[in-house]
Amino acid sequence: MAGGIPRAQPPPEGLFPDEPLPDELPSRVLWRLRRNPLRRPSDLLQAWIGLGVLLAVLAATPVAVFLVGDTALRHYERAAEHQDRTRRQTTAVLLHDAPRHPEPGSAEERNTRYPVPVRFTDPGGLARTARTHVEPGLPAGSSVDVWADTDGRLTEPPLTSAQVRGHSTGWAALAALTVPVAGAGAYGAACLLLRRRNLAAWDSAWARTAPRWTPSS
Repeated sequence: MAGGIPRAQPPPEGLFPDEPLPDELPSRVLWRLRRNPLRRPSDLLQAWIGLGVLLAVLAATPVAVFLVGDTALRHYERAAEHQDRTRRQTTAVLLHDAPRHPEPGSAEERNTRYPVPVRFTDPGGLARTARTHVEPGLPAGSSVDVWADTDGRLTEPPLTSAQVRGHSTGWAALAALTVPVAGAGAYGAACLLLRRRNLAAWDSAWARTAPRWTPSS
C-alpha cells in the first residue's frame, strides 16, 4: 500500500464530549450520563468520576474548614498565652535622635518608623540596649513603650484576640480553597488519562479501518 496508513486524526473540537464547548458544558456533562449511541464506556466513567469528585468536595470542604480552623485557633491561642506569660511591656529611652522625615506632616511620615538604639530594663531587672523602630524626629532621651521577652530581647506585643481569630480564619479560608482546587486537579488528571486512552483507541481503530479506505497502488 503506497505511503502506508495515514495517521489518525482526532475528531473536530466539540464533536465528542472530550472537548465540550464552554457554553455547552452542562449539557455535555448530562450527555455522558444519558444513554445514546455515541457514548463510550470512558464517557460514562468520566461522568461518574466527576460526580464522585463533586460529592467528595462538597462533603470534605466543611470538614476541612472546621478541622483546620479549629487546629489553627488552638495553636494561636496557645501562642498568645505563652506570649502573655513571657513578654512584658516596659519603657525604653532613645540613645540617639531619630532621623527626620523628608516630608514633615505628610501621611507617609505618619506611617514611617526609623530604627534607633534604645536603653531599657528587661523583665529580669537588667539594663539592656537594643534597636527599635520609632516615629521620625524623636530626640534623644525620649521615652517609648516597648515589649521585651524573658531573654531580654525586644519583641512584638502578644497576639490579641482579634489577631488570633484573624489568623485562624485565614487558615480556614485557605482550607476552603484548597479542597476544591485539589478536587479539580484530581478530576483534570483523570480526564487527561481517559483522553489519552481514547486517542490510543482511536489510533488502533483507524489502523484497522484505514486499509479498507486507502486504495493500494
